[in-house]
Amino acid sequence: MIRSKTSLTAKSLLAWLRLTNRKRTYAELDRFRRSIEISQAKGDQGPIRSIRRRFDVERSEVDGLPCYTIRPRRGGVAKHVLYFHGGAYVHQIQHDHWRFFGRLIDRTGCSVTVPIYPLAPDHQCPETTAFVRRAYDGFAADVEPEDQIVMGDSAGAGIALALTKALRDEGGPVPKETVLLSPWLDLTMSHPAQPALDERDPYLALTGLNEAARLYSGRLPRTDPRLSPLSGDLSGLGALTVYIGTKDVLLADARRLHTLCTEQGVPLSYHEYEGMIHAWMLASIPEAKLALEEIAHLVDRSLVKSV
Repeated sequence: MIRSKTSLTAKSLLAWLRLTNRKRTYAELDRFRRSIEISQAKGDQGPIRSIRRRFDVERSEVDGLPCYTIRPRRGGVAKHVLYFHGGAYVHQIQHDHWRFFGRLIDRTGCSVTVPIYPLAPDHQCPETTAFVRRAYDGFAADVEPEDQIVMGDSAGAGIALALTKALRDEGGPVPKETVLLSPWLDLTMSHPAQPALDERDPYLALTGLNEAARLYSGRLPRTDPRLSPLSGDLSGLGALTVYIGTKDVLLADARRLHTLCTEQGVPLSYHEYEGMIHAWMLASIPEAKLALEEIAHLVDRSLVKSV
């Protein structure tokens, strides 16, 4: 599905990003490295105040790292979302993520667990992958597969797809839904269309992404499926859904996923929004509200019981 109309609110956001030159954070290496230092210096601050005020929030730990489960105080359902936040594997979770979780819970009554996974450069792919699996075992493995949704944005979407593929390869049940928001699916950053997309993207840039990929991959080749889950067999993964915008440097690989799924006969619900930037689903714009409603239907469609 391709949506071609862009709201005035979204156009204003694009204009603001260009006016303030937000792209410099990813386009200039020194600024990008500084952004990592600033983000990680904040440490774990947990859910924002509005989330704590409106929902039940439980903090637990996996490998000494925090994981937050957010539940409605009444009227909850069995559905459980395991969400991995974006941030290029180097940036902390942001306020927009928590607001998105609140909107999703309000709409569906689901619970959301957010593991705060270890970040590069101090922690690299093998350690993060192991943490992610233990987080799944701790928070989702006992949930009925038809009630499981694995979701993430950007780097977190890559983590989500890699996790679902690993579960399939082990021969066990896979989540009913895997939802990928502006996914970073290939850390090689080798698609020939990406330089042109870089020029259109008002936020991300290949310079910063390649640096993040270097820091996170360490000694692993970037083609490793834990880093680039776009490669390989895509069958047997449950329902796959992708949301992407046309002003996102990661668009090329989202389209590749669409093509590969078509070639392999794998069902994929693909949503491409004209003029949208990276992770626009988390923003306060009409397009994000529409996407949230569609995502909520994914959560709703296989409800089997209430809690």
